[in-house]
Amino acid sequence: MPNIFDQAEKELNSFIQKDILSYSKNRNYDYGPERRSNVSVLSKYISHRVINEYDVIGSALSSYPLSKIEKYIQEVFWRIYWKGWLEHRPMVWSDYLSYTYSDNNNTDYNNAIEGTTGIACFDSWVAELKDKNYLHNHTRMWFASIWIFTLNLPWQLGANFFMRHLFDGDSASNTLSWRWVAGLQTVGKHYLATSSNISKYTNNKFEPKNLNEDASPLTDNKIYNVKDINYTNAEQSSDSLIMFDNDLSLKDSEHLLGKYKYIYLIHLPNESRCIKLSDNVINFKYEVLKDFSDIYTNSEILNGGDIKKVIDANQNIDVIYPCIGENLSFLEKHNNDDTKLNYIYRYEDLFCWKYAKKGFFNFKKNIPLIIERVIKSKDLFNY
Repeated sequence: MPNIFDQAEKELNSFIQKDILSYSKNRNYDYGPERRSNVSVLSKYISHRVINEYDVIGSALSSYPLSKIEKYIQEVFWRIYWKGWLEHRPMVWSDYLSYTYSDNNNTDYNNAIEGTTGIACFDSWVAELKDKNYLHNHTRMWFASIWIFTLNLPWQLGANFFMRHLFDGDSASNTLSWRWVAGLQTVGKHYLATSSNISKYTNNKFEPKNLNEDASPLTDNKIYNVKDINYTNAEQSSDSLIMFDNDLSLKDSEHLLGKYKYIYLIHLPNESRCIKLSDNVINFKYEVLKDFSDIYTNSEILNGGDIKKVIDANQNIDVIYPCIGENLSFLEKHNNDDTKLNYIYRYEDLFCWKYAKKGFFNFKKNIPLIIERVIKSKDLFNY
């Protein structure tokens, strides 16, 4: 059985060769879990950077001009944009994590997570999410809208539910997408699932009744000021490197990884996590780390609880920057001396995030520049 890195590359190449040209036309249709050729289904790899966003974009553009595959390229850039937007507003993540829900006996909530709401499409998607650990992107929007506006449940609980079960759960993309559906991300602009839209794009498989199609967007008086980020890379400070499961890219990074005597791959079990994950997702993350360690014999997998020992044993230690999210929150919680950590940032990320302070429209205007300056670069790290 091929390791996950080879498998990801194989699936990327297959999508580019066979299906990418029809993506724009067919991408909004959810034909069901057995028919996914209209979308790439690469997100579980991209979220862990088994293949990173820039590899995907670069591979696609090496086969076709931007004009023929622009919609797909934009969708990949959304993931980069979300990361950058959250880096400029880390309190959005902190506030999301701090949300507490006291009514755990709420019948609507329990019916929602068990898939017993009586809304056939929603209940089917709950079962699919738990079984396949994936949902079509359009379906995620419908799901979130029904959760928020028809079932009247807190968006934070829905975001948690997705993170628990999605193989591709990403702190930035998931959190901010739920906020967008709710009308909090772009203030006053929310997404309402409608029966007609669901019927059309599921080929009449579902025709839900009694959806709240007239709901107003949620409101939040909190204003998040934009934080200037001045991340810079220093020289290698240690013979040891810490990596987390959300940035494991191998392509073009051998020059970096080969410099280290020890690479510590941090695996976070649920007792170390703010958001508890299903067994399927925990096991998937471990298998990704295992395949990495099989390739790099100077690496070993450590339980999250051992990270403090590693940090304490080194005068300085390098860390592939894990971005705002679960892994960085864990690292900051278990490190008492920031001067010990030397973060290694991706040059591409730093360049792209400069344009992520505002809305995606502003970011999108700079995509041609980003492609010219970043995608054609061979160095994944400004190091």
